[in-house]
Amino acid sequence: METIEKTIGQIVADNYKTAAVFESFGIDFCCKGNKTIDEACDEKSISKTLLIHDLNKVTLLKNENNTNEDYNSWEPSRLAEHIENKHHKYVEEKTPLIKQYLNKICQVHGHKHPELHTINELFGESAWDLAVHMKKEELILFPFVKRLALVQNKQTSSLGKQAFGSIQNPVDVMKHDHTIEGERFEKITQLTNNFTPPPDACNTYKVTFAMLKEFVNDLHLHIHLENNVLFPKAIELEEKLRQTNFTDRK
Repeated sequence: METIEKTIGQIVADNYKTAAVFESFGIDFCCKGNKTIDEACDEKSISKTLLIHDLNKVTLLKNENNTNEDYNSWEPSRLAEHIENKHHKYVEEKTPLIKQYLNKICQVHGHKHPELHTINELFGESAWDLAVHMKKEELILFPFVKRLALVQNKQTSSLGKQAFGSIQNPVDVMKHDHTIEGERFEKITQLTNNFTPPPDACNTYKVTFAMLKEFVNDLHLHIHLENNVLFPKAIELEEKLRQTNFTDRK
C-alpha cells in the first residue's frame, strides 16, 4: 500500500533497482516520475497486478542483498559532487565517441536505413544541449548546493546573494532541460527499435546501438538523481536554513 501511494520517482529514489522494472513496462521514471502507479498503468494500459508483482520481487532482492548505494540517504552536496564526477564525466567521455560511430554507420548504412541520419541529428543536438546544461549546473547550481552544506555545518553564516533568487528557479530550468532530453531520447529509442540492430547490421552498427543504449540508461539515472533526489533535498534544505535564522546578510 505504501508503494502504491508513492510517485514513481519516489519509488525509484527508495530503490533504484525498481527502475529496470518500470523501464521493462515502458514507464518513464525520470522526467515523468511525478505520476503514481495507478496513473502510469492507466496511461499505458498496463496490468497493475503484474507491475506490483515485479516491483515486489525487486524489493525482496534488495532486502536479501542490499549492496546498492542508498542515494536517498546522501546529503545534497555529496549527491551534487557524485553527479558531476560520475555522470557529467560519463557524458563528456562518451559523447564524442558515439558521434564518431554514428557518423560512420550513417555513411555506410544510411542509404538503406535513413532513420540513422535522424538519430545522428538528434544525438548531435543532445550533445550540444547537454554540454551547456552541465556547465550551468557546475558553475551555478551545484556551487550553491555546496554552499548550503557550508551553512548547514556552520562553516559560514550566510547563503549569500544569488542572482537567481531561490534555488527553485534554476531547478525549474534544469528540469525543463531534462524534459527536452527525455523526449529527444524517447524518439531515438523509437527510431532504433529500442536499440535493436537490424539483421544486416555490421559490428560497428551493433556497437553503436549498444553504446547508445548504455548512454540512455546512464542519462536516466543521471536525471533521476537530480529530479527525484537532489533537487527536492536541496530545496528543502534551503527552506530550512532560511527559516532557522541562516538568512542572507544585507
